[in-house]
Amino acid sequence: MGILFAKIWSLFTNEEHKIVIVGLDNAGKTTILYQFLMNEVVHTSPTIGSNVEEVVWKNIHFIMWDIGGQESLRAAWNTYYSNTEFVILVIDSTDRERLSISREELYKMLAHDDLHKAAVLIFANKQDLKGSMTAAEISQQLNLTSIKSHRWQIQSCCALTGEGLYQGLEWICCQLKNK
Repeated sequence: MGILFAKIWSLFTNEEHKIVIVGLDNAGKTTILYQFLMNEVVHTSPTIGSNVEEVVWKNIHFIMWDIGGQESLRAAWNTYYSNTEFVILVIDSTDRERLSISREELYKMLAHDDLHKAAVLIFANKQDLKGSMTAAEISQQLNLTSIKSHRWQIQSCCALTGEGLYQGLEWICCQLKNK
């Protein structure tokens, strides 16, 4: 009875969940944000600072912060971490040369006190491009199986078509239900 009541109650609450979307410049973070918001591709330019939008999906309200990924902006990522429940790390699956930088940034984030309870969704973006690394290759290069302190998931996607994005959101919703 309690579970039924909780499920019914959740339909009427407007609880917000904070998500930060991070990744190196040109990974597709802003394209993903606006794909979630409008279900279409919008022309973007490099994000200086951040974009923030409220995305409602399956009656769940997400406040999504898309944070600029240029090297000069990465040191300020931690100013956005307070009250973050989920981190979406976007990886450009064609950018083999900078995957080690993404790995360094991931482990810096995981060590930050404000993210000790945050779950991590890794989007292996640009799967539509020739020569892109698979999610399994990226997982291996990021050494994801060594992460024991955070719940995590890697999801192949294409920000331009939306393929794989909602499977990632579904994983986030499952994490919320299992809290």
